Amino acid sequence: MAAEVSPLPGYYRFHARIYDATRWSFLFGRDRLVCLAAEAVARDGLERPARVAEIGCGTGRNILALSRALPGASFTGVDLCRPMVERARRAVSRTACPVQLHCAAYGPDTFVPGSLDLIVFSYALTMFNPGWGAALEAAREHLAPGGRIAVVDFDDTPASWFRAWMGVNHVRLDGHLAPELQSRFRPCRHEARPAYGGLWRYFLFLGRK
Repeated sequence: MAAEVSPLPGYYRFHARIYDATRWSFLFGRDRLVCLAAEAVARDGLERPARVAEIGCGTGRNILALSRALPGASFTGVDLCRPMVERARRAVSRTACPVQLHCAAYGPDTFVPGSLDLIVFSYALTMFNPGWGAALEAAREHLAPGGRIAVVDFDDTPASWFRAWMGVNHVRLDGHLAPELQSRFRPCRHEARPAYGGLWRYFLFLGRK
């Protein structure tokens, strides 16, 4: 059987050009996630520079913000879409922190087990269909003991038509992620908030291995 090819690289080949100019209007909670995750890692008092990865790093927006909040940390961004990685490369050129970017799928061989202090998923996991469960398992393996996972993403919606529309745009919107995160990681913070008058909810989760 031929391997399934993800539709996401083709989808973002166009959207990479307009991503940062448009996504602010509905990808809520990203700045708060960066702030809370950076504060949590700083409180850990690591004796060496923090090792951070963002899976589905997109245009590099979050890595750039994290590098400002965690000076001295090292960063790795992974994304399937080459145009997004190219934009991320331009964005992170503005930081003095070491950053590596990879155009690749995320999986168990992406990092050495136990090698990361923080893994970030920002509006990525709801688009891993299939694959979100495998991504969470890989993240748990890649985190060092006590390492942190930080997630912000779509949660659910009461509107069936909106759920269907988001499905057309490769987003699963049925509340499946939060319980799975809570079962795999020790919860430190979980917030769920309404967007656009309750048309949908998004959630923020911080946990530890």
